Amino acid sequence: MATWTGLARTAAFCATVALAPGLLIATSHRADAGIFSWLGGRNQNSSGDYQQSPPSGGIFGGRGGGGIFQPAPRAPQSGAFHGDELPPEEGTEATRQWITNPALGTPTLSTRNIEATKAAIQHYQGIVAQGGWPTVPAYAMKPGSHGEPVQILHRRLEVSGDLAGQSIPDQYDEALTQAVRKFQSRHALPPTGLIDRATIDVMNVPASVRLLQLQSNLKRLQTLAPAAANRYVTVNIPAAQVEAVEGGQVAQRHAAVVGKFERQTPELSSKIMEINFNPYWYVPRSIVYKDLVPKAREFAQRGQDMLAAYHMEAFDASGAPLDSRSINWMGDAVYGYNYRQLPWQQNSLGFVKINFPNKDSVYMHDTPLKSLFGRNVRFESSGCVRVSKIETLVAWILRDTPGWGLDRVMSMQQTSEQADVRLAKPIPVYFVYLSAWATPDGVVNFRPDIYNHDGAAETASAQ
Repeated sequence: MATWTGLARTAAFCATVALAPGLLIATSHRADAGIFSWLGGRNQNSSGDYQQSPPSGGIFGGRGGGGIFQPAPRAPQSGAFHGDELPPEEGTEATRQWITNPALGTPTLSTRNIEATKAAIQHYQGIVAQGGWPTVPAYAMKPGSHGEPVQILHRRLEVSGDLAGQSIPDQYDEALTQAVRKFQSRHALPPTGLIDRATIDVMNVPASVRLLQLQSNLKRLQTLAPAAANRYVTVNIPAAQVEAVEGGQVAQRHAAVVGKFERQTPELSSKIMEINFNPYWYVPRSIVYKDLVPKAREFAQRGQDMLAAYHMEAFDASGAPLDSRSINWMGDAVYGYNYRQLPWQQNSLGFVKINFPNKDSVYMHDTPLKSLFGRNVRFESSGCVRVSKIETLVAWILRDTPGWGLDRVMSMQQTSEQADVRLAKPIPVYFVYLSAWATPDGVVNFRPDIYNHDGAAETASAQ
């Protein structure tokens, strides 16, 4: 039987962050703003006036991923960046579509990738032995550019094998554009064909570091791949993607949001046993102390009921429900109560949770904050894995469970009906850390070593 302690522990792992004390803003909020969306702070418009953040996004912030849960912008890694700054391609609709609708490709844990990765290691050993590749100057470049920076870019892509066919060395021609796109794709950068800061940072990771990355990941691949067979789900943490694999083929691939460095998503092997539709969110004790009680007191001073506004319930230590209107928020007893958020459109877990036993109490789940899936950097959760278009993954998982298909899964989202569905056939799930591997078609893939597991910190900071 689930206990408040156990449920809160799970919630704490997936929802707790270090909260900045100065961000609690005493303003009135609409009830549909989502629990703790007041932490979103204020937006400044062009005239210098502050406006309240639009209500959206649950506890993970406002529209567009705002709030304190939004990571600070990454500092540029390549120093001065010269020339005309290119527009942030991550903000275009084409880029968002590329990120949220990834190509199926080859399963990351395919045993065929083992020999391909060994061949890639031999290739990169040769590159290192020849002195590696040149450092590309930090200039914005695009088709039509020319000059010495383009010559160096040309050479860089020749050495790594991305540039094939005829190309004029000092001209940013069509062949060079296609080479840039190929390089970007295999490093999980939007394949714009333009040289921007992110592409420069990744290009200038030394060949010796890439070799070390391949060698470290080959060991993991050799251990993990043979165990993955038939029908299973993989979460590749550095790629921030989820794969549904069957018969050696990727049936589905989803963008995901995984743990930030200080709240890492663990590596694990388990079996998906249950799907929880429209689950409660149990508020962890740290948030009760730092956020819920202070905000409830602000509401009480205005004669308002915070629990009702945010679709929440309170229980005393014995589990008896409390009337929110009779709670004395100014007393100390409120710190000992237990709180949960009811299922609704701004519930922090979204409308569904994919459950499997593991010592870290993590799971995969929906989220009200869909905008995060359109970002290329998605290391932003507190350990659990948020899955884009999770309804199709859940339908795939429940395929062999009688009475469940995509239509019924979607109806659960629309009706907010609660149900805990046991799988007729449990499905293996693997949370893996693979930041470098090759596929049988000769493509050598790299992802950021976000947790510094590969023994070379440069790979973590470069992407």
